[in-house]
Amino acid sequence: MRRFQKRQMLTNIANLHIIHQQNRERLLQKEYAIIQATLAGCQEAVIQMGESIERMEGIGKAERAIQSLEQYCEKLYQVNLKLEEISAEHFYDTLEEALLEAEKAIDRMPEKKEIVFLPYKASMWDSLESVYLAAKEDENCDAYVVPIPYYDKNADGSLGEMHYEGSEYPKNIEITPYEEYNLEERRPDAIYIHNPYDDKNYVTCVPERYFSSHLRNYTEQLVYIPYFILEEIKPDEQDKIDKIKHFCFLPGTIYAHKVIVQSEDMRQIYINEYIKAARLYGCCAEDTDRTRLEKKILGLGSPKLDRVRGTDKEKLEVPEDWKRIIKKADGTWKKIILYNTSVNALLQHDEQMFRKIRSVFAKFREAQDAVTLLWRPHPLAASTLQALRPQMLAEYEHLVEEYQKDGFGIYDDSADVDRAVILSDAYYGDFSSVVYLYQETGKPVMIQAVDVL
Repeated sequence: MRRFQKRQMLTNIANLHIIHQQNRERLLQKEYAIIQATLAGCQEAVIQMGESIERMEGIGKAERAIQSLEQYCEKLYQVNLKLEEISAEHFYDTLEEALLEAEKAIDRMPEKKEIVFLPYKASMWDSLESVYLAAKEDENCDAYVVPIPYYDKNADGSLGEMHYEGSEYPKNIEITPYEEYNLEERRPDAIYIHNPYDDKNYVTCVPERYFSSHLRNYTEQLVYIPYFILEEIKPDEQDKIDKIKHFCFLPGTIYAHKVIVQSEDMRQIYINEYIKAARLYGCCAEDTDRTRLEKKILGLGSPKLDRVRGTDKEKLEVPEDWKRIIKKADGTWKKIILYNTSVNALLQHDEQMFRKIRSVFAKFREAQDAVTLLWRPHPLAASTLQALRPQMLAEYEHLVEEYQKDGFGIYDDSADVDRAVILSDAYYGDFSSVVYLYQETGKPVMIQAVDVL
């Protein structure tokens, strides 16, 4: 049984004890009609409890608890028939004895945690996956993956098209549709998120009911794990910290009960920058309490690294249309170069970035007999251009269309960045969080110079 549900039932039983005491006094005053009405309410509450237990646990596992509730209902019926004949003490003792047995039976039922994961972008699922798989293996835990929808943001900040990527997750991940999981009713023991922005992102936005400021009200443990990996830096490298400090004080880090970051150094940076930002914005003393933040922010590592380290290249499912491009005439594989282009580079270099990408394509088209280019643009590239550089969107879409039509390389717009990282032999492209992930493989990394064609 869920801990939250057990507590709720035990609270209801505590209220029944109070009603027994009140009815004992009413019986002395011969207020029979009021007693009968309250006994009917007690019976209805207990029947609902029994049905709820049976629904959650099944009759076999909860037989003792259900039987004790039934026995209490029988006592309610019996005393109701004899209200004018029995003493107030006998009335009270009879009901209390039966209710105490039911209370003990419910209290002894084993507790089971319920954990729900609320990813929004399937391509970011690897930041939560290893935690989910561990929870799934725990027999004392029920784990649910509930992908939530998200909106593109228009240039004026309004919400645009809605997206839902529930069908794009790995086959071994059991998906629960968000319409079927009611957070207000379920009240999970823990909620895991990887989106820290709430309404603070310029490109996408999840529905307001999934903002971290709301989610924390439905659980005792809202856990935020970043969807990205940052460069490993030391807590005294302030010039480098200044480039990433905005990640340390976002809604997800503010409202989460726990924040899991990639390392102990990064933990100290998050704590230091969180305190600075909280003071700057005049937050309450709690937000500048280092002792509290040291319990809240933990440097336990990133599940993204777990995924890359734990996946065998030989076991990857490679699409057949990819294999046709990768294989040479003799059946051996060409070298595969992961070409990663970032959103930041597009925004920073505008048209020059398009010229650079086209020159890269031309080079790899010439070398296609020996090398396969695996182009993986940032999943939000088109959405970002639509929101921030709408005049560039048509040319970007034309570039994608041209590349796919040429057929000399692979276009990877799937949700699985780890497959591209593990499958490829080297990295080429923009500096992004994928670089830090790629470095874990030990394979070569080269950062492109956009102004060199």
